Amino acid sequence: MAAPETSCFPLLFYRAVRDLKPRSYNPSEALLYAIVHDHQPYARYLLSHHAEEALSRPGERFFCCSSCRSCASSSSSPHLAMTVRYDRRYILGLILREARRCSVQDHHHRVQDHHHHHRGGGGGCCPHDAAEGGGKTPLHLACELARPEAVALLLGHGASPRVQDHRGRTPLDLLLARFREPGGGGGAERRRCLDNLLMFMSSAAEGHDFQMRDALDREPGFWSEALGDVTFQYLVGRTPAALVLAAMRTVLRQLSPAGFPDSLEELPIPSSLKPLSPPSSSSSSSGQHRERSFMSHKSADIITACAL
Repeated sequence: MAAPETSCFPLLFYRAVRDLKPRSYNPSEALLYAIVHDHQPYARYLLSHHAEEALSRPGERFFCCSSCRSCASSSSSPHLAMTVRYDRRYILGLILREARRCSVQDHHHRVQDHHHHHRGGGGGCCPHDAAEGGGKTPLHLACELARPEAVALLLGHGASPRVQDHRGRTPLDLLLARFREPGGGGGAERRRCLDNLLMFMSSAAEGHDFQMRDALDREPGFWSEALGDVTFQYLVGRTPAALVLAAMRTVLRQLSPAGFPDSLEELPIPSSLKPLSPPSSSSSSSGQHRERSFMSHKSADIITACAL
């Protein structure tokens, strides 16, 4: 179930269109418009001709109150969060590539250390409406909304899986919380998010330092079924990372963010192991089935890629 829509920007855009106000938008505001309406050619034009201006923060009229304006003076651009919230994968890829290619000085803060500057809860939202606490990065949002492609794109371009929101929650914490939702759909997407997140963690310590660890210890039966026993045993620190997971981490560490995701697609490994590959139509939402499928590939293919 998607998080409730609390962003200021879409409402303002729709009002502007509805009222036909005779006003113009700067490139940053125009990019937000392109994201909301999934106008891919317009987003591509803005990022190819006005990248720095398009990725800067919007004007003050796009903040709902004086407190938002004050926070925004040190805030990163909300564009990444907006692409994740609206699941605009193509535009997200464009933004990440253009931000790295051009000389946008705060790109590092937008992607990896975004949490030090972004004050709005849920990404691009008024912090005063964020009852659960602010400080969520685009990666937090991608995990919370179960967007596996966004998770892979953000991590591949340098986002840190260890980043914490203002309540000390990592993206892994928010993702695991989704598994506890009663009757919630999208189990296969949550599992893909988890696979992608674990593949980009560079060490065992990153996979064991999270708030939900105690919850996993208290209900081993539920979590072993939901996540698959091998993944569960790894997350609670009882076993090391599986060979396939360890090999994929080695492979992904060799890929430069500048060439991602093209370098990922060129790897000579099964496409089902690549974080951006769509699941097969026969895939199951069961954690045990997904895990067996993930672990059943021949490790020789991955070991060969590690030696490249």
